[in-house]
Amino acid sequence: MAGAAFDIERLKKRPDFLACAQAPSCAKGAVVIQARRRDDQPLVRVGFTATKRIGGAVERNRAKRRMREAARLLLPAHASPGFDYVFIARGGVTTRPWDRLLDDVKTALLRLAADRDGRTKAADGPATPPQHD
Repeated sequence: MAGAAFDIERLKKRPDFLACAQAPSCAKGAVVIQARRRDDQPLVRVGFTATKRIGGAVERNRAKRRMREAARLLLPAHASPGFDYVFIARGGVTTRPWDRLLDDVKTALLRLAADRDGRTKAADGPATPPQHD
């Protein structure tokens, strides 16, 4: 996966997936996205998972293929460098219309970014009003 202003790599190791499980997540429609900030290089790493609840191997593979394609299309525009993203398939991901699946992924990515920005501003403390003499 390439083509963005930053590199996009795949998550493949279990400890990376487990670390993302502790991070903030957003469930929207047929997908859950977890986003975890890393402190190393400014690249985006992304992983995909589907449990046996989705169905047999054929259905799980189809779900992951659809999420990979959605990520390929949307991450360059909506991902933040220095973050790991994990896409988790929910029921209906294989039958959801393609445009609705893209909308689910885009909305979840935007909500994660907005929540992250809101927490950053809240951590900085309240803004002090200007002093007039």
